[in-house]
Amino acid sequence: MPARSALVAYSTSSGPAFGLAVGDGIVEISARAGNKWPDLRAVFERGALPAIVDAYAGMAPDLALSDIVYAPPIPAGAKILCVGVNYPDRAAEYGTAVTAPDYPSLFVRFAESFVGHEVPLTRPPESVQLDYEGEIAIVIGKGGRRIAEDDALSHIAALTLCNEGSVRDWMRHGKFNVTQAKNFAGSGALGPWLIPFEGEEQIADIRLTTRVNGVIRQDDRTSRMLFCFRRIINYVSTFTSLSPGDIIVTGTPSGAGARSDPPVWLAPGDVVEIEAEGIGVLSNGIVDESVE
Repeated sequence: MPARSALVAYSTSSGPAFGLAVGDGIVEISARAGNKWPDLRAVFERGALPAIVDAYAGMAPDLALSDIVYAPPIPAGAKILCVGVNYPDRAAEYGTAVTAPDYPSLFVRFAESFVGHEVPLTRPPESVQLDYEGEIAIVIGKGGRRIAEDDALSHIAALTLCNEGSVRDWMRHGKFNVTQAKNFAGSGALGPWLIPFEGEEQIADIRLTTRVNGVIRQDDRTSRMLFCFRRIINYVSTFTSLSPGDIIVTGTPSGAGARSDPPVWLAPGDVVEIEAEGIGVLSNGIVDESVE
């Protein structure tokens, strides 16, 4: 159940849709206002998230949450940019300085590499080294280029959660390249909610945890990030224009399975839960990819 009224992307037998999650149900927005807000991209381009919450939060749900298949809340055409090694203990795991370097490490993910809440992550046949990374993701509401740090938070529309699943041995295939390890189809998850962004206090000191089969593996707070949300938006927007609906995944704490001794990889039957205060819980099982 969402911590507050929030958008959710999903599908039913009628096809893909999005709506407002209220309690244990959904008010269908795509069916009610398809011409006005035909998809999530239109919602963000028009700055409509606050208006949607105001307009639909008091309505009776059309569907139960149990009636849907959650989809990753990725607007059509969105860029997905990810920050690596953004918590001090995570940096220490890599044997690097626990103070912020001059610039963040970045890579991209593609939409097809993500599934939604309660949809299993797929372990590819090429490797057993599927690992978890619990992260907070921000969704851009107001686009821009070379966005000043002082103005950066005004460009955030919503918050969501990410399991930034990685196939670890494929990170070693190229000397400076992690792209292939981060983009196996269905290896990560986004969701379940798009929580409207309300201001700096909402994100300044969020507790972020990852549980595998109920056991906490990662546990840290956003107040300890090496690069804060303002700095990330400022830096990314220097080299690329950010557009409404773009997603920035902001980094994972220490405690991923690769850093256990010996390493512990995700296997079919495992359940990973990413939880962040005020944002919710993203839960996914693990299955092997079906290859014909």
